[in-house]
Amino acid sequence: MGKNVVIIGTQWGDEGKGKIVDLITDKVSSVVRFQGGHNAGHTLVIEGKKTVLHLIPSGILRKNVNCYIGHGVVLSMTALLKEMNELEDSGVEVSSRLKISPGCPLILPYHIELDNAREAHRGKAAIGTTGNGIGPAYEDKVARRGLRVGDLLDEDLFSEKLKEVVDYHNFSLKNYYKQTPVDFESVLSEALNQAKIIKPMIMDVADELHQQMDNSENILFEGAQGALLDIDQGTYPFVTSSNTTSGGAVTGSGVGVRDIDYVLGIVKAYTTRVGGGPFPTELDYDVNTDEGDPVGRELCSKGHEFGATTGRQRRCGWLDLVILNRSFRLKRTSTPPFSAEGYSAAKPIYIEMPGWKTSTIGTHSFGDLPKEAQDYIKKIEELSEIPVDILSTGPDRDETLILKNPFD
Repeated sequence: MGKNVVIIGTQWGDEGKGKIVDLITDKVSSVVRFQGGHNAGHTLVIEGKKTVLHLIPSGILRKNVNCYIGHGVVLSMTALLKEMNELEDSGVEVSSRLKISPGCPLILPYHIELDNAREAHRGKAAIGTTGNGIGPAYEDKVARRGLRVGDLLDEDLFSEKLKEVVDYHNFSLKNYYKQTPVDFESVLSEALNQAKIIKPMIMDVADELHQQMDNSENILFEGAQGALLDIDQGTYPFVTSSNTTSGGAVTGSGVGVRDIDYVLGIVKAYTTRVGGGPFPTELDYDVNTDEGDPVGRELCSKGHEFGATTGRQRRCGWLDLVILNRSFRLKRTSTPPFSAEGYSAAKPIYIEMPGWKTSTIGTHSFGDLPKEAQDYIKKIEELSEIPVDILSTGPDRDETLILKNPFD
């Protein structure tokens, strides 16, 4: 029997999901992205070489793995083609291995203009979006006026639909935000040229996944961002525009709820967040002024905490087990049950533990870790009642301890 595993971030994103996806894809036939857009940034390091992916699933660096973009993803053809070119220039074959659902909503230039105009208009109340048009594209999807990848197959119909939507959004850009409207002909021409490359990759992804399940093949579902950025269950309104919890794997790919066998939640040993919104354990530090909490400065520096997509400094703070347990509960991570009752009325309890200064890179077993590191991991397991199956000891693919592989 094949196995379907979902990999999800448990905090506000940037937990290192891409590395773990890449690591365990040696046991799968396919990797599926099921939500988000090119606002995600998954950094992979293999034998010292760094690759940053935004739309293409992290399994692309495994030669025998098929990669799918499910209909839950909002697709910028510009971003996708740029990413494809960079990978193929470095010797990675993409076009023959990547398939895209016709149901993917398209991100077009007016979405980007609207995104940035809104953030500027909000001023200090800005949400902190990446400015890539993700939110406006999802809005069009829900409003049922959005254009989708499948629309590219009929150029006349695409042009007709596009004209109506451009007129609609240009009204807001010009009259409310006082911005320059986008040019319909330019948008149309660019989209149709990009479609020539995209069309051969369009496939009924849901049907393909069901065929693979019938053939007992292993499939990995790759999420973007983290649970606390979920549009429904995150720290609203400072959230992303899609469902980042495990349920998004079902709605964004076309498989059924009972098809998911295992949910692997990725946790960073401390907490980071990009953009605005609440952050109870934040150690405020500003890299531009070099002012703020010295521990926050150390976390930012040693952790290289800058967004893979935007380059923005990530806010850093202590590990928060209250929100982490809440996240585990939302995802129903594949582990024993635990109690997270009274979350909304929780009173903070601070636990101070000794740290360590010995590098973990190159560690070959759990017992070889510094004792303080072992105690820290055990304390997380104790407080969450969830076992740690995989430990990342460094950024490279090989710098990982697999205590239990979800595909075994």
